[in-house]
Amino acid sequence: MAHNLAPTMGRATGIGGLPHTDPVRAVDDIMTAFPEVPYAPGLPNRGLYEQIVWNDAAFLPGLEVVEGRLVIDREADHAEAQERVYLDFVEQDASGYGPTAETNAGLLELATRDLSSAFMVKSQVTGPVTVGMQIVDREKRPILYDEAYADLLGKLLALRARATEAVLRETGVPETLVVLNEPYWASLGSTVVPVSEETVRLAFEDIGSLVEGGLGIHCCSNTDWRFVMDLEPAVISLDAHETATEFLLFAGDAAAYLERGGVIAWGVVPADARLFVLEDDAAFVARMEAIRTVMAEYVDPDLLVQQSLITPSCGIRFANDEEAARIQAATARVARAWRGEA
Repeated sequence: MAHNLAPTMGRATGIGGLPHTDPVRAVDDIMTAFPEVPYAPGLPNRGLYEQIVWNDAAFLPGLEVVEGRLVIDREADHAEAQERVYLDFVEQDASGYGPTAETNAGLLELATRDLSSAFMVKSQVTGPVTVGMQIVDREKRPILYDEAYADLLGKLLALRARATEAVLRETGVPETLVVLNEPYWASLGSTVVPVSEETVRLAFEDIGSLVEGGLGIHCCSNTDWRFVMDLEPAVISLDAHETATEFLLFAGDAAAYLERGGVIAWGVVPADARLFVLEDDAAFVARMEAIRTVMAEYVDPDLLVQQSLITPSCGIRFANDEEAARIQAATARVARAWRGEA
């Protein structure tokens, strides 16, 4: 069962994807910027199966690619393959769900490195809501609205998370973190694109039952943050550049979450290179200081730093390799300032 992490002490790390096509260079840049908390990058420019959803959906029974979209034919008989997923989940056998060079080149490259100086190592899996809303049936209805497939997604992605975590654990780094990438959690509470909170909760519990280290949630949109905190993830990762104001409406809940041992990853440095060039370190540091001021009314500022990470706002996009390196370097500098270091 997933558990809380040791205090992260305001360290810096990254989120999700990088623009690189060479996993060696991608990991080199990560190790330069984030030696204490390196992460396994997604590399979507390498091909479709490195992209969010595509890289974690390959094992879903009945999956087809139709006109460039992932589709399930619900009229066909997938019972045997579905039973296999359920059996593997019950037996906690994730051996057939591991990363490949086609889907997770960055993770496999990171696992070859000397990480003896790292405090924590991190990777990600696409979350069940985002997978379930992006994959549709032949009537173009998201499979998350199919009760059987919604349940199956939790089990399948639990196996993917466990297999991902197994690679992280082999590095020997003391703390491991698997983050569920859930941009579609913006639909929580929506009347236009409704997502059942019970469906979300059950899927998260399924995944947490197979993850032994830290299990986090990344949502780069505004969502029902109180619901997210009530799930008790080890880390809540948000786009603090764009949605800190909305998140801080729940500052009291966030303080209680931190006091229970949760970690907040403040994505204060814009991951969009077009926005990054419009500001400088001073602006990012000032934004973090504004967060500190609000949170200080609810929680000890020292505890806030201890239970924080500093990150880019999301996966880095609209950038080349050099621009991505600059965004990551700025993130590391903001983290040092957050900790009060020169």
